[in-house]
Amino acid sequence: MNLIVVLLKNKHLLFELIKNDFKKRYLGNYLGSIWAFIQPIVTVAVYWFVFTQGFKATPVDNFPFLLWLLCGMVPWFLINEAVMTSANSIMDNVFLVKKIVFEIKLLPFVKLGSAILVNSAFFLFMVICFLFYGYKPSWYWLQLIYYYAACILLLFGLSLIFSSVIVFVRDISQILAIIMQLLFWLTPIFWNILLIHNFKLQVIIKANPFYYIINGFRDSLIYNIPFWQRYWLMLYFWLMTFFIIWVGNIIFNKLRPHFADVL
Repeated sequence: MNLIVVLLKNKHLLFELIKNDFKKRYLGNYLGSIWAFIQPIVTVAVYWFVFTQGFKATPVDNFPFLLWLLCGMVPWFLINEAVMTSANSIMDNVFLVKKIVFEIKLLPFVKLGSAILVNSAFFLFMVICFLFYGYKPSWYWLQLIYYYAACILLLFGLSLIFSSVIVFVRDISQILAIIMQLLFWLTPIFWNILLIHNFKLQVIIKANPFYYIINGFRDSLIYNIPFWQRYWLMLYFWLMTFFIIWVGNIIFNKLRPHFADVL
């Protein structure tokens, strides 16, 4: 409840900080915020070419591989961007922490909000691709709002933990980069989890909360499965998410008084 009060009380300031952070990313570039479109599109195009032309990837469940791939890449780009940038949110704003009376807890959410703005361009590209292939919107697409909200809450909890701990243990940044790289390949983004016939191994993979988000995008856009049908996964995800937020809030509040001393 304290987190909600802080965010609502400072919502106007939060929006301004998010907008400024987004602009700062592309400050000085000739193409400006157009790079938000170019970078993810080029990345997906490279992966699509490598897997379809090099590895001869076939349609998944009779669905075009490009669209199946986009359903995994769109949420992953948000996850990776938000985790890596929000982790350094305190370190990147030392002047706000040391010299200005400021609600420091907003800083991880600023980076998260900026990542959402960047990801919106990629999300729009995905929708255009689906329409180009002749797939018409259905009410299942509305579930993306639910999965997006779920992803944001999970990322906010993680950002509270990483952004506060990294102030004292700088190596966390390098460790996170390695972990995110491992999760990129271990999370079913390029491959179908049904290819794994070992049930225990499937359970381990599904224990990754990011799996719920990526699988939810595919359920909404490809398989037309309502989110409440996977109730066990949903229950696990929300218990894990609220636990992470709770732990993140405790850690952040414990370490916040010492930020200025260490920085």
